[in-house]
This record gives sequence, structure tokens and C-alpha cells, in this order.
Amino acid sequence: MISDMLFYHFGYGRHAPARTGKRLRPQMVVRTALSNGGDIEACLDAAAAIEILHNYSLVHDDIEDRDELRHGRQTLWSKYGIGPAIDAGDAMCALSFLTLAQSDRHNGSRRVLAMVRALQHAHRVMCDGQALDLEFELATSVTLPQYEQMIAGKTAALFEAACVLGAHCAQLDDEMVAQYASAGRAYGMAFQIRDDLLGIWGSQQQTGKVAANDLARRKWTYPVVWAISQSDSSARSAIVSAYAAGVPLDTQTVATVVDALEDLGAREAATRAVAEPMALIEGLPDRALRDFLLDTLAAPVG
Repeated sequence: MISDMLFYHFGYGRHAPARTGKRLRPQMVVRTALSNGGDIEACLDAAAAIEILHNYSLVHDDIEDRDELRHGRQTLWSKYGIGPAIDAGDAMCALSFLTLAQSDRHNGSRRVLAMVRALQHAHRVMCDGQALDLEFELATSVTLPQYEQMIAGKTAALFEAACVLGAHCAQLDDEMVAQYASAGRAYGMAFQIRDDLLGIWGSQQQTGKVAANDLARRKWTYPVVWAISQSDSSARSAIVSAYAAGVPLDTQTVATVVDALEDLGAREAATRAVAEPMALIEGLPDRALRDFLLDTLAAPVG
């Protein structure tokens, strides 16, 4: 049963074709390793491990957020039920670390221990971020520092780990590992803010989800948090009032909030916030990885 659910989630076997996606995190592992002289065989297990762990988090996130679609396909829980989907997600988590552990064939036990520690740390911080995200569902107000703390865990931690794993696979020293960690963390922050932009103004083709679904679910995304941090105005009041009700927003209220966000300049503010972490990414020593990361953040929204 679990194996069939995993095959469905990834789109393998009788559930083919495979799910489409950029596979950003495993690409970051491989690109970091290869651009620093690493061997492809030495980084494949780490790349697979981080992608499996990412998908475990998606399965559980979809349950907690009650998302029925991901990239245009039924989510695991909506097809098989909540209990079985939790089990499948837990199995993915175990498979992730088993996969990473077997990379000692190429990287040695000392490096692999450091990699396991990095991935487990990211896993724990991701849970902290997700807990904050769930806590925000009941909040009547969220500040920008609180939002940044949440996405640093929920999203940025795994991108940071991807760069760290790749750096270890290339046998880099601690100073270089830390530099790649900082770039991965900066990328993750920018990535989540851009995802928040897509959640409001992106097309269903870009997101695989219904447009403005984040607003309908009353999610505290960057544009919303930034907007309520601005000076009092009728547009700000409309957003505060909509979110203060503590319930999902209906279609008319969503439209009102979108108009208010536009009036306040929240879309432009979020676009600037995506650009801010790019300085750290631009400081990466290898041009190929740097250009790859920047290109993924530069695609237009909508």
C-alpha cells in the first residue's frame, strides 16, 4: 500500500507519467558539488535524499493545509485518505536518511555524518517553521520579523541544506561550506517570497493551484504582512478587517484584498524583497550555480 502511494506521489509505474517540477533542491546539491570539482557519483545519494525529504514535507503540508491539488494532480491525502498519507510521508522521511547514509561509499563516514547532521537540522527547523505557519492561522496580526522567522524554517532551511550537502560532496572546507550555506539560506528566503507573489498574482499554470488560494485560506504571506505594516489607510483597513475575522475569505473578500494590496504597492514591495538576498547569491565563487539560482528567481510572475 505505501509503495503504491509513493509511486503515485512521484508518478512512477502505473501512475506514470512522473510529476513535473524543477527539482531545485537536488539540482543545488549536484551543481554545488560539480562546480567545485566533485564527482557525480559522490552526490547522487545526497541529491535523492534531499528531494525525498522535501516531498515528505509536501505530503504533510498538503494534509495540514487541506490542499487537494499539487501541480494539477490530486494530493496524496485527497486520493488515499489522511491516515495513509501520513504513513507514506513518514516512510519518505525514513527513506531520505537511509539514502543519504549509503553515500558513505563515496564520501566517507565522517563527511556523511556531517551531512546527516545538516539534513536533520534542516528537518527540525522545517518543523519549527511549519508550526509557526499553523500558529499564524489563528493570529489576527503577524509582523515582518515573525514572518521571516517562519519562512527561514519552513522554506530556507532545506535550500541551505542542499548547498551544504553539495559542498560536502565536493570535500570543501568548513569556511566554504558556511559560504554555500549562507547563499542557500538567502535563496530560500527569496524563493518563498516569490512563491507568495505567485500565490496571489501567479497563474494556475505557474502554480498548479487556484489563483489567490493563499488569500482565500487567509495565509499570512509576505504581501499581506508587509501591507498591514504600512500606515493606516482605507486599503490597509480592508486587509486588516478581512483577516481579523479569522475565517477563510469568500470570493468577494479575496477580490477586495487583492485590490487593497495593489493600492498599497504590496506586489512591488514583495518584488523588491525577492531582489534583496541576491547580493549573497551573487557572491558565490562559481558562476554556473550563481547564474542558475538567479535565473530561477528572475522569471516574471503572472
